[in-house]
Amino acid sequence: MHDAHDFLKALATVLCVAAVTSVIFQRLRQPVVLGYIIAGLIMGPHVPIPLVADPTIVQTLSELGVILLMFSLGLEFSLGKLLKVGFTAGLTAIIQCSLMIWLGFVVGRSFGWTSRESIFTGAIIAISSTTIIAKAFDEQGIKGKLREIVVGILIVEDLIAILLMATLTAISTGAGLSAGQLTLTVGRLALFLVGLVVVGLMVIPRTVRAVHRLKRPETTLVASIGICFAIALLAQAFGYSVALGAFLAGSLVAESGEEQEIEHLVQPVRDMFAAIFFVSVGMLIDPGLIAENWAAVAVLTGVVILGKLVGVALGVFLTGSGTRTAIQSGLSLAQIGEFSFIIAGLGLSLNATGSFLYPVAVAVSAITTLTTPFLIRASGPVANYVDRKLPKPLQTFAALYGSWVEELRNAPPRQTAGTKIRSKVRLMLLDAALLAAIIIGTSLFLGRMSAALELRSGLGATVARWLVIFLAAMLATPFCVGVVRLASSLGTLLAETAFPSVTGRLDRAAAPRRALVVTLQLASVLGVGAPLVAITQPFLPRFLGAAVLLILLAVLGMGFWRSATNLQGHVRAGSQVIVEALASQSRGKPQAHHAESLDTLHAILPGLGEPTPVRLESGSAAVGRTLAELNLRGMTGATVLAIRRGEDKVVVPTADEQLREGDVLALAGTHEAIDSARAVLSGSTPAEQQPASA
Repeated sequence: MHDAHDFLKALATVLCVAAVTSVIFQRLRQPVVLGYIIAGLIMGPHVPIPLVADPTIVQTLSELGVILLMFSLGLEFSLGKLLKVGFTAGLTAIIQCSLMIWLGFVVGRSFGWTSRESIFTGAIIAISSTTIIAKAFDEQGIKGKLREIVVGILIVEDLIAILLMATLTAISTGAGLSAGQLTLTVGRLALFLVGLVVVGLMVIPRTVRAVHRLKRPETTLVASIGICFAIALLAQAFGYSVALGAFLAGSLVAESGEEQEIEHLVQPVRDMFAAIFFVSVGMLIDPGLIAENWAAVAVLTGVVILGKLVGVALGVFLTGSGTRTAIQSGLSLAQIGEFSFIIAGLGLSLNATGSFLYPVAVAVSAITTLTTPFLIRASGPVANYVDRKLPKPLQTFAALYGSWVEELRNAPPRQTAGTKIRSKVRLMLLDAALLAAIIIGTSLFLGRMSAALELRSGLGATVARWLVIFLAAMLATPFCVGVVRLASSLGTLLAETAFPSVTGRLDRAAAPRRALVVTLQLASVLGVGAPLVAITQPFLPRFLGAAVLLILLAVLGMGFWRSATNLQGHVRAGSQVIVEALASQSRGKPQAHHAESLDTLHAILPGLGEPTPVRLESGSAAVGRTLAELNLRGMTGATVLAIRRGEDKVVVPTADEQLREGDVLALAGTHEAIDSARAVLSGSTPAEQQPASA
């Protein structure tokens, strides 16, 4: 136990040193998070500076920072917002976590670590830090869709982390993890979440509104934080993280409708304890251990940044959020944090890992915490660069794909199609589960089966072993083929929902439908194949599972490239029609009517979204600039299909096309992208502000 004097001394030391470093970093125009981490390094036990705070007390106080940060984050995201980004968050988190677990295992084995240490390494680098991202987003003013998607992914990752810890505990204790145990773990988690949300919705919003009617800010603050800590404690009692409980508490309080005032009241308390959290991270940094394990720290840091960028960007893009948002999301999530410490500590307590892994995890977390603000700041320019360097067919596809997903989501629900989609998804997951069971079972019992076959048949040991492997491969092949065929069928069914095929006349939707089919097939194979590879990697030779998945993706990728090239021709032909429509519209109507949507073209030219004309007025910031300088597609996701300039025609303009006053631009993309492009073209939103508000 610590007395009041020790507590006061630790608190005073932390806050005073953090205050000095944060002021210095603000003067240098650097993220204050870096200042807090440096403060922790100064006060930590590993640096010979006579400013020491008790690590135990600081760690206890830092837990309050995590809880309050997550509560504030929950206040911004009602349950409706979370459900809105649920599909994007779920698929992205599954792809990203699977990729990182596989990469972590491969890196661990490459360094000569044991299989268990390598599995723990994969789990450590799979989960991003909600606390670090929340603070970085607050500092840089990141709002809107990007924030919603990233937070949704983080919440799903936290749920995955809970399942990972249960799985790793069972593996490390030698008990194994049966299908029944896994089902029980998932069921308990689902029951806890559903029960908390249902009961919470009945009680918490009404309670908060009743307290708020008293018009006493201090009472509202105390009641809100009391609810936050109570639900965090409840989550901990059920074996889950306090961060998950605090976030759910914030989301439930947000349902009261008083979240803005409560967030304003909580902010000063939250900021103080959040500072202590980042100081506690800095105190864990041991320069000596980093130097001793520098190679592993450097490699894992690179894997975290690049792996999460690729995994997250793929998932976000495939769910229709656009290239810019995908890359920004990937760079925002390129770090590890509090869950990594928990998983590394779990491995140490279970004697499943060596003592080196915990400091390596802390070092990677500290370095990626330092890089996160810079990566978020650089995400806009990086997205612009990627967009410029993409081949023209991919640029066109990326600009239109989001509108196709929008069409798919807004398509009239059909009972038959919905039933077929759900049935195919269930069958695909069943095939994947059986395939994983065959691979794992063969690996675990290969010796016994080989010995039994050798004894009964008289074959040599080597021949018997390879015969068992061959038989297992033959048994697994139908399920592997089943996954691919079901993914193909699912992609076709979904694409038909967005772009129904026609008979007896020219099928104008053939090119976009084919591109959408191949893309959805890629998404289905990746969404099922990535977790399958991650689960089976410890039981297969080096890169066998990944090689099979990459071959499948490469075959689909060739089909995708052909469909993207055909789509480019479809868009070019469609642009001719758009130019003619704009010409006839300009002859028959006043110029003011150019702001109306070309609704008829949506039916004539499916796959181009809803081509929308925008006229450049004299005050537009785009006048006199080329499309390359304006970077409209990179900044907003909307693409310019055609330009009408007086009696001249410009079809699918080049990047060097200079815009003039009076030009009518035909834009394509999602509704959100076109609205953003309108704002940039009108000058109401400067292009430079787009990255922060994405």
